Amino acid sequence: MTLPRRTHPRPLDIAHGRVDLTHGGGGRAMAQLVEELFVAAFDNEALNQRNDQAAFDVPGGRMVMTTDGYVISPLFFPGGDIGSLSVHGTVNDVAMAGARPISLSAGFIIEEGFPLADLARIVASMARASKEAGVPVVTGDTKVVEKGKGDGIFITTAGIGLVPPGVDIGGDKARPGDAILISGTMGDHGVAVMSQRESLGFETSIVSDSAALHTLVAAMVAAVPGIHVLRDPTRGGLAATLNEIATQAGVGMLIDETAVPVRPEVRGACELLGLDPLYVANEGKLICICAEADAERLLAVMRAHPLGANAARIGECRNDSHHFVQMKTGMGGMRVVDWLAGEQLPRIC
Repeated sequence: MTLPRRTHPRPLDIAHGRVDLTHGGGGRAMAQLVEELFVAAFDNEALNQRNDQAAFDVPGGRMVMTTDGYVISPLFFPGGDIGSLSVHGTVNDVAMAGARPISLSAGFIIEEGFPLADLARIVASMARASKEAGVPVVTGDTKVVEKGKGDGIFITTAGIGLVPPGVDIGGDKARPGDAILISGTMGDHGVAVMSQRESLGFETSIVSDSAALHTLVAAMVAAVPGIHVLRDPTRGGLAATLNEIATQAGVGMLIDETAVPVRPEVRGACELLGLDPLYVANEGKLICICAEADAERLLAVMRAHPLGANAARIGECRNDSHHFVQMKTGMGGMRVVDWLAGEQLPRIC
């Protein structure tokens, strides 16, 4: 009996090809997609084991883990895309515990008919962001759904990290009298994404602030291990994140509108669209709440880092049984910075 000769599939036609259901079916087409796109892009020792999981050694101590999903529209925007955003967002969620991110996983849900060229561009961007951050994607999964059952591509990521000894950062640790710091201008990411929405059709020079913040956090924790709270103000922006922390810690907050840095282009775009920049998403900024005595030292550390050059002190925590976030306005009045019922604009990350 003569066995048939094993044939090798042609290389993927990245420039013109499209994802079809066989790419998620568990057969040769799926294996080829994983090998030629994902393994080639992320290339690291743990991933190259080609198991359904990644095995690696970690030092002893406390670990953190996070998971997130990315459904942004459009997929590509000034300053980034869904691939780099998924890396930055997950690295940042780990870093907000004061942890050093170690590894990422990535799951892809791809709609049938999605251009392979766009998929390759997203994967390359994701791989570049991972390598620049020094946090490898060590395992993942790919599924393909029928045309009309998805919206191009969704990405789900998970990340793990190690917390240095003596560091205990959490949203419940804000105390009355604590200083509230932010690392830079608010609203850049949301405005950059909105500028690409066909239904809005306005132009701006603003690019997304999407960035991995773990090196900034490491510098801050090295200077002040006793930081009380770190949080990245993504969906819902600064306003929603401060309300989350106030509720979690049982404190009130007072912020100064004139102290919150907002680029003129962002402010102008928000006025055009009837939005408040305090509620617009960020993807490369953080909020830090610390003891009053540590505020100036932390501000100096933040401003010395490229991702914290525009850091500012914007307010303080207070005793307040209602846990209100209040703002002293530029006109000298006061207003409550309340939660929104939902997002000002959906699918921003």
